[in-house]
Amino acid sequence: MKNKLKLALMSCSFFWSLISLALAQQKDFEKLLIAFEKTPSSEQIFVAAHRGDWRNAPENSLLSLKYAIDMGVDIYELDLKKSKDGVLVLMHDRTLDRTVNANGKPSDYTLKELKSFRLKNGLGRTTPHQIPTFEEFLIAAKGQILIDVDKGYEYFPDVINLIKKYEMENQVMVNIDANIPFFEVEKKFGQIPNEIKLMPVINLNQENYQQTIISYKNRKNTIFQCVFKEENKDALTYIKDLQSQGYHIWLNSLWASLNAGHDDDTAVDLQQPDQSWGWLIKQGASVLQTDRPQELLKYLKQQALNH
Repeated sequence: MKNKLKLALMSCSFFWSLISLALAQQKDFEKLLIAFEKTPSSEQIFVAAHRGDWRNAPENSLLSLKYAIDMGVDIYELDLKKSKDGVLVLMHDRTLDRTVNANGKPSDYTLKELKSFRLKNGLGRTTPHQIPTFEEFLIAAKGQILIDVDKGYEYFPDVINLIKKYEMENQVMVNIDANIPFFEVEKKFGQIPNEIKLMPVINLNQENYQQTIISYKNRKNTIFQCVFKEENKDALTYIKDLQSQGYHIWLNSLWASLNAGHDDDTAVDLQQPDQSWGWLIKQGASVLQTDRPQELLKYLKQQALNH
């Protein structure tokens, strides 16, 4: 009788610990949403993990999502392709060859066939993990982390339908391919609901970058992702002013051609984070996308720049 009572108490304690953990995660996510909806500032930098925590798990996998959440990342960036039977799945490349133990395009296979394959890790070794569908990913991520849908523009209506299905409009942002003005998006897909977060990619080295930005400025839920191979001082001044007007500015530290050499390798391998991440923050970034999320989070916390 005593043993049964002891087991019952232990089970009850475990149950309430899970409830407490879930409530804590919910509160953390609510704080993240509130912080992201506030007027952007270079005093509060959000970290986006490029394809999740791919250094410790297969890219675009549910495990890399879990690791990113556990790490304290704010935004998970993912990529989409479609199966032969029209299901959205997480995949970056046009072919499976690099990231899956199979060959060919995702569209060559049905979802059932894709699920029979296994993802490779960053070293190219096969793991036990499956290719997740976009729907599975949304279910797993709901209420835990912000999501950036990259390489999903060609599937835009399907992406929006799933976001609306799971009522995740406040949690998911959708990339618009580089330098496409807003009127062309609506011409192609029809009127876009105001609650949908759009993130046009703006190449600051192209002459029409200002016109593209202006076309989105009437949309409250717009984040500007700016890329530049070479420094354009006028453009950098322009986007810094954009941030002061209440728009999030997303900059990438992934590789040198996206940031005029102020990249992750400079920050980590050369141990010059101020010349990389610090420099990008000074240009008006409120979001930094990185392949080194753990190191960037540590840097920002040392600078008191991440909640």
